[in-house]
Amino acid sequence: MWAAKRGEGSPDCHLCPLPSTKSAAEMGNSYAGQLKTTRFEEVLHNSIEASLRSNSLVPRPVFSQLYLEAEQQLSSLEAGSRVDNEEEEEEEEEEEEGSESSSPPITYQMKPPPEGCCTTDGFCQAGKDLRLVSISNEQIEVPSGFLLVGAKSPHLPDHLLVCAVDKRFLPDDHGHNALLEFRSRQSSSSTCSNTLFQPLENTGSIVPVANEPIVAAHAVVQVGMHQTAPDPLPSAACHSVYNGKDSPQQQSVKSNLSSMTRPSVLGTLTNPGPPKKRHKGWSPESPSSNETWHLQPNLQITNRNKNDGAAAAAGGLSCLPHAALAAPASSPMVASGEPVSVPDNLLKIYKAKPVIFKGHGNFPYLCGNLNDVTVSPLLYTCYKNAQSLSRAYEQYGATTIQPISEEMQLLLTVYYLVQLAPDQVPLIEDLEQIFMRSWRESHLSDIRQYQQHPSVPQAFPQVPGPVAPVTLAQLPWLAGLAASSCNDSVHIIECNYSLAEGLSEMFKMLMEGKLVKTNYVVIICACRNRSLDSCIAVTGKYQARILSESMLTPAEYQKEVSYELVTGKVESLGTFFSTLCPDGDIDVLLDKFYQENRAHISSSLSTSVSKAATLDVTGAAVCTSYSLERHQIRPFQLAVAQKLLSHVCSIADSSTQNLDLGSFEKVDFLICVPPSEVTYQQTLFRLWHSGVLLELGLEKEHLTKQRVEQYVVKLDTEAQTKFKTFLQNSMQNPHTLFVLIHDHAHWDLVSAVHSLYPQSDPAVGLVDRLLNCREVKEAPNIMTLHVTSFPYALQTQHTHISPYNEIHWPSLYSNGADLYHENKKYYGLSEFIESTVSGHSLPLLRYDSSFEAMVMALGKRFPRLHSAVIRTFVLVQHYSAAMMAVCGLSQMKNYTTVETLEIAQNLINSSRQCPSGHGLMVVLRIPCVPLAAVAYERLNHVRERLALEDHFEIILGKPNSGITIGKHFVEQLKVWQKIEDSEWRPQTYMELEGLPCILIFSGMDPQGESLPRSLRYCDLRLINSSCLVRTTLEQELGLAAYFISSEISLEKVAPPNDVMESDQEKLSSTDNEDEETVTEGSTSEKRSPVKRERSSSHDSAASSVSSKASSMAFCSEASPPLVTTGEVGKSPHQVLNSNMEENMNSAEKQRLKVDKECKLTTKPARASITSSSPSPFSSSSASSAPTHNPFVLQASQCSMAKASQQPPIVYLPKLVYDIVTSADSTGLPKSSSLLPYHSVMWASSFRPLMSKMMTCTEQSLYYRQWTVPKPIHMDYNNRNEGRMDTFHPRRLLLSGPPQIGKTGAYLQFLSILSRMLIRLTEVDVYDEEEINNDLKEESEQYYHQPGDAWPVPETLKKMPFDYTIHDPKYEGASLICSRVQKTSSEDRLANRKQEDLYLRRHTTRMRLSKYAAYNTYHHCEQCHQYMGFNPRYQLYESTLHAFAFSYSMLGEEIQLHFIIPKSKEHYFVFSHPGRQLESMRLPLVTDKSQDYIKSPTFTPTTGRHEHGLFNLYHAMDGANHLHVLVVKEYEMAIYKKYWPNHIMLVLPSIFNSAGVGAAHFLIKELSYHNLELERNRQEELGVKPQDIWPFIVISDDSCVMWNTIEIDCSGDRKSEYTWTERNISLKHILQHIESTPTVTHYALIGMRKWSSKTKSAEIKEPFSCCHVHDFVMLNVDLTQNVQYNQNRFMCDDVDFNLRVHSAGLLICRFNRFSVMKKQIAVGGQRSFHIKSKMPDNPVTIAPAQYVCAPDSKHTFLAAPAQLLLEKYLQYHSHRFFPLALKNYNHPVLSVDCYLNLGPQIAVCYVSSRPHSLNVSCSDTIFSGLLLYLCDSFVVASFLKKFRFLKGATLCVICQDRNSLRQTVVRLELEDEWQFRLRDEFQTANAKEDKPLFFLTGRHI
Repeated sequence: MWAAKRGEGSPDCHLCPLPSTKSAAEMGNSYAGQLKTTRFEEVLHNSIEASLRSNSLVPRPVFSQLYLEAEQQLSSLEAGSRVDNEEEEEEEEEEEEGSESSSPPITYQMKPPPEGCCTTDGFCQAGKDLRLVSISNEQIEVPSGFLLVGAKSPHLPDHLLVCAVDKRFLPDDHGHNALLEFRSRQSSSSTCSNTLFQPLENTGSIVPVANEPIVAAHAVVQVGMHQTAPDPLPSAACHSVYNGKDSPQQQSVKSNLSSMTRPSVLGTLTNPGPPKKRHKGWSPESPSSNETWHLQPNLQITNRNKNDGAAAAAGGLSCLPHAALAAPASSPMVASGEPVSVPDNLLKIYKAKPVIFKGHGNFPYLCGNLNDVTVSPLLYTCYKNAQSLSRAYEQYGATTIQPISEEMQLLLTVYYLVQLAPDQVPLIEDLEQIFMRSWRESHLSDIRQYQQHPSVPQAFPQVPGPVAPVTLAQLPWLAGLAASSCNDSVHIIECNYSLAEGLSEMFKMLMEGKLVKTNYVVIICACRNRSLDSCIAVTGKYQARILSESMLTPAEYQKEVSYELVTGKVESLGTFFSTLCPDGDIDVLLDKFYQENRAHISSSLSTSVSKAATLDVTGAAVCTSYSLERHQIRPFQLAVAQKLLSHVCSIADSSTQNLDLGSFEKVDFLICVPPSEVTYQQTLFRLWHSGVLLELGLEKEHLTKQRVEQYVVKLDTEAQTKFKTFLQNSMQNPHTLFVLIHDHAHWDLVSAVHSLYPQSDPAVGLVDRLLNCREVKEAPNIMTLHVTSFPYALQTQHTHISPYNEIHWPSLYSNGADLYHENKKYYGLSEFIESTVSGHSLPLLRYDSSFEAMVMALGKRFPRLHSAVIRTFVLVQHYSAAMMAVCGLSQMKNYTTVETLEIAQNLINSSRQCPSGHGLMVVLRIPCVPLAAVAYERLNHVRERLALEDHFEIILGKPNSGITIGKHFVEQLKVWQKIEDSEWRPQTYMELEGLPCILIFSGMDPQGESLPRSLRYCDLRLINSSCLVRTTLEQELGLAAYFISSEISLEKVAPPNDVMESDQEKLSSTDNEDEETVTEGSTSEKRSPVKRERSSSHDSAASSVSSKASSMAFCSEASPPLVTTGEVGKSPHQVLNSNMEENMNSAEKQRLKVDKECKLTTKPARASITSSSPSPFSSSSASSAPTHNPFVLQASQCSMAKASQQPPIVYLPKLVYDIVTSADSTGLPKSSSLLPYHSVMWASSFRPLMSKMMTCTEQSLYYRQWTVPKPIHMDYNNRNEGRMDTFHPRRLLLSGPPQIGKTGAYLQFLSILSRMLIRLTEVDVYDEEEINNDLKEESEQYYHQPGDAWPVPETLKKMPFDYTIHDPKYEGASLICSRVQKTSSEDRLANRKQEDLYLRRHTTRMRLSKYAAYNTYHHCEQCHQYMGFNPRYQLYESTLHAFAFSYSMLGEEIQLHFIIPKSKEHYFVFSHPGRQLESMRLPLVTDKSQDYIKSPTFTPTTGRHEHGLFNLYHAMDGANHLHVLVVKEYEMAIYKKYWPNHIMLVLPSIFNSAGVGAAHFLIKELSYHNLELERNRQEELGVKPQDIWPFIVISDDSCVMWNTIEIDCSGDRKSEYTWTERNISLKHILQHIESTPTVTHYALIGMRKWSSKTKSAEIKEPFSCCHVHDFVMLNVDLTQNVQYNQNRFMCDDVDFNLRVHSAGLLICRFNRFSVMKKQIAVGGQRSFHIKSKMPDNPVTIAPAQYVCAPDSKHTFLAAPAQLLLEKYLQYHSHRFFPLALKNYNHPVLSVDCYLNLGPQIAVCYVSSRPHSLNVSCSDTIFSGLLLYLCDSFVVASFLKKFRFLKGATLCVICQDRNSLRQTVVRLELEDEWQFRLRDEFQTANAKEDKPLFFLTGRHI
């Protein structure tokens, strides 16, 4: 890649390389900062002069001076030239150490990289055209004293580097007298002058150029072109060093252990860049200049993709257009003596490329054959990080704790290398933890005090560590001592002067073959200058190969393999394989076999096929085990869906207003899946069968596939169209909640910024471009749900997802108990690992040591081939040989492994064991697509030659293409799945259920494909084992994740082997010798598994029984009795492993033998019913056929059915197996502590260990603290000063194990989310028919026309008042008698069942209309300001105002308090000087305006601060209205919090325990007082008193919607009419009522309660004169002398209605209008609980105990006396009025009040007021008399008008005993009533609670 640099606006500050071809220069941004070009020349010359004048001075760093954005705190370093050399060095060292700190970055010190990074080929950062076509025409001006110089290097044969250089720095014509030497010891990498040509000095020549049309440059920037070679390995050493310290060029990513490599392997391909001073203003996390590219000439491939840099797991850091991408062929180093020459033919002679890790101090130059070595700075970075203290300790001031010394680091490294096994590869994580533990151990006492603080990370497990410091002199001796015990696997070389000696010696030893047994060479130079120089060379062929391959990015890996395949390098492998086979090439054998057996096989096949067909038709032996699982929701999927829903609700409930669920009416969604055709089809299939689309109402019944495809998008190049449609829909439908589901969310997290290169895959970075686009982030109706099994990459320091928005799959078990009653058991990674532990019958994870041994041997023989190529070719060879062996070529058994033979044998025979032909699936995972294609062709060829085409299929599964299978197998699947569609083809792997096949699964990563239950073997031997990243490993193993029936336990039953006895006979040849051999070996081969340790369990070399025979165990258990023991034992395995069998010690054999016999005797019943049903197949079929009889055929068991009852067996590479199965001290698998993802890196080496006990949430928090994204990660730029701002509020993350059912869970989530939204837009409203309708007077007369809009007062006065209560909520209340009800009521009420009255009231669910009233959970854009949550306003300020008025009845002044928000002050009048509240403004009767409601609305409320419906914004249709909440004093604060913008009227504290009557009473009295004040105020303004609006609205807090009935009259009064009901706004209703003519004549106006059962008769009369409830307009002027009873708790509105009517005032109910009341389960009357005053007495109190005798020792109750009275009378009034019980013709006479005496007693209300309207009682004889707190209007003469039954009872209720006696005397009651002393009672209150007293008496 070309790099160019220029100063802003300076046309001549350019650097342009000259390719010899005429292609345009490819540009990259080589420098982060910009230069102050006007000063550039001056500064450069000053620097050069300073260098010339002094040999001791280090010149001033030029680029540091010129960098525009230097950090302020460092500016002092640049104020002037340093005079003291040592001081300058010290400054640079400190600065570098600071930047290399292992702690997370300090946010405020970071600056983003400069904008304008080069992204367009041929143009530099400033936009200058650098293409040759353009610049060749320009005249280049070279400044005087400068000369254009060209430099060439053999490593860049096609390129010429050209720059302008000061002549004084160039040698003369004879090569002498340059002013400064090239290899100056003082070179500072930031000084242009003395490092100008160092990189090319050893490898090339300098060519002055004259008059070339090339752009001049004042200063040099090194440039190279990245041409990745087929075997791209670095060509140069690693770091430029300054006096043993990190040179200033080390702009390395902070503590990035893996910024330059595949994260976990100790190795990297990256070389440091040219010496450049780091820009101090740029974030230390930017790509580093030491991530350099190896430049290797490659004549075969000249146009390699420039993006595929070699920064291996920088995960494609190569994509960054930064300085990191440009580098010379060989990095500049401070020379330590002469350069070290890499010998020619090193690879040819030694058969491996050594990997050299730079350690401490200076590293020499390498020159010569640089292609044959790899140099990596990774270990250096690790050492550097380990020397910096953890910020965790630093922040507590732990400055005294010293970091681990360099000597100790090296010694610990040696210890670590010594203990590695020959087949182990060093891991950087291991070394980091060793350093951490050693450091911690040596400073334990210092650290302990800091550990006490809770925020310090958890302590590490203590490990013994050396305490005494190691000196430099001791180091070589101690290292040698450590290495002496390891049989020379670690070799120590000590140097005297520099590492160059040691490296030269090592190369010499390699060439002489002296290091054959040595895996690691440690070179130590420990004497010069008292500083340590060291490096470590990996010379072990296996280790070096793994490490160097691990440095390739996935793209480079694919290219390397493709290159080897294309160029024919692999042919040598084929040649080698053909020499192995004694009978000649395998292909020759295959052809021979094909010719010999063609006739025989075809006939046997036709018979077997026809036999299967007949069986099918007759139904005799059709397999019944086949069933495709359809969509079903498992209990834990439902639990997860509900968890997701609760998270969504919590987002909506939070005060951030980020999600307004109340504003959404429906749910829509889009599922994004990776670009895998199978995953796409699989998701479509699940979506289709889930029924979600129909449930969400998005589609109609007849669903087509095209419609379903609209909801799933494959993230490929065509995704943009669907996504654009999705965004448009979201904008057009603001009331739809769009859920964007990102499935398999760990796939493709590449930043869009870094995927803009034209050559790169256009799909790369698509996730970032689409899901993180501004429209998605800002849309308030789009919620993103990331779904993944591996969430680690989304859990970094810069993640978009809040930790509170993570949903983890719940644990299925807790303490062994099944939390969700599942019929299936999940087998995932932990269960697979557990199966390998000693004590389990069958290991599910295995490795094939024979295969590994052959691969290792071939790796040494073919060092130039990539190991993936070798592994693939070997495995394909093994599969081919195994298939041939199964088909009768028994000699081929020696050319495969037991594992592969078992797979082939079970695969080929599986379909013959099932009458329907069901078989097994074998997944062969080949990540590299070209290799997969080769394997597919080869296996297909072998299958065809062996005539197995109809026995099993071979499928090549490629990520971006569908499934192709043969017609024969399609027909089979259609029969099994009962599919009749002729066009049908399987599109998902799940649809291959039961198909015997090898699925070659290719693609670098699995992309979420699910596999069928017939999967039996998962062969992962070819996965890229060098890529040790947690996500990669776990997703490969996730392929095998599986559900099995939970009834079957692997612990107790060894899963059956799929090979049956008769099949084994076919495997043996007819040759007698072979048969004998097999029979001999059978006893040991056929044994059951035994408990064994992991160390020897799965290695075929250790014992032929351990991993192979264990899988054969079922055969011994299931042998049919008719087969002899000798026949049972015939096993092909023994031929292969006879040599291994001999190695097994006799004790092991004996133990197995005993175990086997034991098993055979314990399972006879089971054995008798299992066998196999083979078809004649191989050349030995004739001899084996007679053993099969009809019994065996019928008793056969389908191998697919058996496979679905056990998890698949997984074969892994040995390296991966060791990592997966090894655990740390806490029991955590080692794989869990690997780097989580390739595009993230550890924030620090100094991090605590993960623990096995960590929950998913704790793991997430761990990764969020300790990982940071690399620049290529899409979250890299997501950082803010305030941490919370980086989280996206509507983004959720669902994580769960692979294949556990996440798709089903999120589809279920969509379903319940939709239901909840519908539920949110619905309310339960009371829907009850009016009661007592049969008691209405049936009148033929109608007073108004049905269509009349308003009542006429005169007409209304003629209408009789309907005393009967019709409101259903009063169904349990006493009936109010009037003269018309005397006869008709008896039967109706007598038959009413008592229990019916107390049943739950009937409700109906109603959809909220746009005119609904809302509670506090509703937030929408329109009413934000109304609610006081508008972000533009501060939290609404409000002021408290006292308002006092006197009321004679209470005998004292009442003081109320108003809380008035600033925004509502205009509704009130304040006095000018003191701003005292004077009155509430009232409009005029004559005002006509559609913009506001004239009547103030008062809503009394208690206990409903959240649920009360006080948001009337939508109900009032936005009209201005005055709404006052009437609250109790103790609830003021909570109501104010929830309703900051509402006016509150706070009742005095004496009413804290009062009922609703007190609120109504005070509202009315306050309103009348205010009316008087307003009349006085406005009278001064010339307004007449009667013109002031006298009405107020008193509304319940549960009124939710209002309806109107529209009547269509045909004109004739008597004729039929039609009517419809619709929802309207409250504004409409109120304005209609307020505009009633002569409205002020009415005292009370109300409306019906809504009911779905409303009959036409009820609304035929548009107005009624009757009781009104719930929502009333009250004329406070007319009702001045009628009060609510302030003591009442219940029925106070009925009581008030009766008073108003008796006062002769008009009550009108508008029957056209109705109010819906929402059922609210909290607050209101329910908030009154009657409890005992004794705190230790929790028993519930029955209503009978609410009353007691005076002066008794009764338990007193903590409740108001009035409440106790009302409750007692409601339930037990029959004790006072026995004659009235069910005696409706003789009601109880109630004077001046209505009290509810229960439904079985009727009352007759009369008013004692003069001139009051009362029911005519002349004919009525009463059964009782109730006198409640009677006032002076009640006199003896009044009572004497009424007649009572003999024995009728009287109840007088008074405030105290004294007034009780006075009342009896005043009313002369003793004349007609008889009293006894025991007839006196009181409510069960203590004296201080003022109990009520009552006296009962009997009529004489």
